[in-house]
Amino acid sequence: MSSSQPDLQFEALLDYLRQNRGFDFTGYKRSSLMRRVQKRMQPLEIETYSQYQDYLEVTPEEFITLFNTILINVTAFFRDPNSWEGLKQVLSEMLAKKRPNQPIRAWTAGCASGEEPYTLAIILAEALGIDAFRDRVKIFATDVDEEALYQARQGSYTPKELEAVPPDLRQKYFEPVANRYTFLKDLRRCVIFGRHDLVKDAPISRVDLLTCRNALMYFNTETQTKILERFHFALNSGGYVFLGKAEMLFTRSNLFTPVDLRQRIFTKVRRENLRDRYLLRTQADQKLGSQNSDTAQIWESAFNTDPVAQLVIDTEGTLALANDRARSLFGLKPANLGQPLQDLELSYRPVELRSLIEQATNQCRPLHLKDIPWETEGTARWFDLMVIPLQDARGTLLGTKVLFTNITRYKQLQEELASSTQELETAYEELQSTNEELETTNEELQSTNEELETMNEELQSTNEELATINEEMRDRSQELNQVNGFLGSILTSLESGVVVLDQDLQIQIWNYKAEDLWGLRADEVKGSHFLNLDIGLPVQQLRQPIRACLSGGALSEKCSLEATNRRGRAIHCQVTCTPLMEETSEVKGAILLMAAVELDPTAASSLS
Repeated sequence: MSSSQPDLQFEALLDYLRQNRGFDFTGYKRSSLMRRVQKRMQPLEIETYSQYQDYLEVTPEEFITLFNTILINVTAFFRDPNSWEGLKQVLSEMLAKKRPNQPIRAWTAGCASGEEPYTLAIILAEALGIDAFRDRVKIFATDVDEEALYQARQGSYTPKELEAVPPDLRQKYFEPVANRYTFLKDLRRCVIFGRHDLVKDAPISRVDLLTCRNALMYFNTETQTKILERFHFALNSGGYVFLGKAEMLFTRSNLFTPVDLRQRIFTKVRRENLRDRYLLRTQADQKLGSQNSDTAQIWESAFNTDPVAQLVIDTEGTLALANDRARSLFGLKPANLGQPLQDLELSYRPVELRSLIEQATNQCRPLHLKDIPWETEGTARWFDLMVIPLQDARGTLLGTKVLFTNITRYKQLQEELASSTQELETAYEELQSTNEELETTNEELQSTNEELETMNEELQSTNEELATINEEMRDRSQELNQVNGFLGSILTSLESGVVVLDQDLQIQIWNYKAEDLWGLRADEVKGSHFLNLDIGLPVQQLRQPIRACLSGGALSEKCSLEATNRRGRAIHCQVTCTPLMEETSEVKGAILLMAAVELDPTAASSLS
C-alpha cells in the first residue's frame, strides 16, 4: 500500500478508540502513531490492526498501556535551560507592562506529570515574589492523560527527578516528605490541573503566557492549524507562546511573530476584527457621501434613521425636530412639530425636560442623566438622557438637542448579572459549607478507620488466643477420649458387673458385664433410679449399704445376695459397695461391683 493512501484497518482502530474510550487520535501524524501502536503489538505477537482491535475488545486493561505508549509524557524540570532563560527575559518585559495588582494567567498545554507548570511557577514566583505570586498568578495545566494528571496533582518527585532544579530553589519551593520532595502546598493552589483535549475542547481564554512544548509535533498539519487558531484566540493581545525545540509554527506563521526564534518564543499577531472592518467601511461611506451634492438630504436621512431617539427644541421652547425613533417612542405626529414643548406629554414624562433644558442652556454644557425608569403599558424600560445645547460658530444659542438612549436590555442584563452573582455567592457559600462538612466527614472517617484498625488488631489477637485455646481443647479432647477409651476398656475387661451411681442413686455407668448379668443395656438404664430397677437382683436390700457409702461412714460395704440372672438361672451375687470420691475427699456417688456365681441346680433345689 502506498504511504499516501490510508490504512483502512488502522483508521478503523482509531475510530474504535474514539467511540469507545473518548480519545480522538485522528489528528496525530499517522507515521509516528502507527509506530507506537506497533510497539504495543510486538510483545503481544499480534500482526494486524484488526487483530489488535479484537484484542482490545476482550482485554480492557490494554487500553491504559496503549494510551501510555501513545501519549509519551517526556518532561523534566527546566528542560532546555537556555530556553527557560530566554523566557525569563520575555516575562520580565511582560510583567513590567502589567499594573501592580493586575492578574496574570498562564496555560501549560500538554503538562504531562507536572514538571513544566511547576517550573513556570518557580520562575514567576522568583520574578514577582512569593506573596505577589500567590495573589496574582493562575497557571492552568492541562493534558489528556488522566494518569499523568494524577501524578501532577500530587506534586511529589524523587531526588533524581529534581536534579535539574538548583539546590537553593529546591530548598525554597519543595519540602521533603519521606524519600521524596513535594511542591509547597501554599503555592500549589495557584496551579490548576485539568483534563483537556487540544483538538476537541474549547481553549482557556485570556491568558498572558501559553506554553506547549513538543506537543504540536505529534499532530498533522490540519490539526496543528486548528490548535494554533485556538491558541491565538486564548491569548491576550500581546500574549506570548513558548514552544519546544521541534516546533516552528510553519503551518500558520501569520498568527504569531517570533520574539526569540532560537528559543521558540512567539507573540500574538493582532488580527483585524469585524468591528474594525465596519469602521473602515463607514469611514469610506462618509467620504463617498461628502462628494454628494444633496448634503441636506443625507443629513436628514441620517437623523431620521438614527437608532437613538433625538429631539431638537428651538430657543422659543418649540419642538423643532424629532427623528423616527423619537416619534415612535413618544407617539408624536407630524402635527406636533412646531408645538410648544410644554404642551406635550414628553415635557414631563419620563423626566422633567424643561428644567433640564434651561439648566443646560444656562451653563452652556451638556447634561447627562442615567438609569431613568419609564413604565408604559405594564412594561418597564430604562433610558440614559443627554441634553446638549446647540451653538453656531460664534457661540450663539440655536436650540437644544435631547437624546434618549434605550438601556433596557443593559439593565436587564445587569439585574440578571446581579441575580446570578447572588446565586453564585449562595452556591459558593453552600459549596464552602459542603467542603467543610466533607473535611469533617473525612476526619471522622479517618478516625473511624483508625478505630477499625485498632479493633482489627484486637480481633486478630483474640483470634490467635482462641486458636491457641482451640488447640488446647483439641488436645484435651484427645486426652479425654483416650482416658474414656481406656476406662471403657477397663470396664469391658472386668469380669464383674460395674454400676456407678450419683448422690441421687441415678445410674451413671452400666458396664457390659452388668448388661450380661441382668439383661438390660446401658442406654436403657442410664439416668434411671437404681432401686427402681426390676431385675433378678433384690436391689432394695442394697439400700442400706449404698446409703452408708454415700454418707462416708464406710470405705467399703459387702453383701451376698441370691439372685436370678437374665437367663433365669439362680446365682449367688457378691456385691461390693465403694464410695465414689473426688480429690477433695468429697463423696460424689457409689460404685457397685457385682460378682456372680451360678449355683448347682441340686443345691438350688435343696435351698428351696
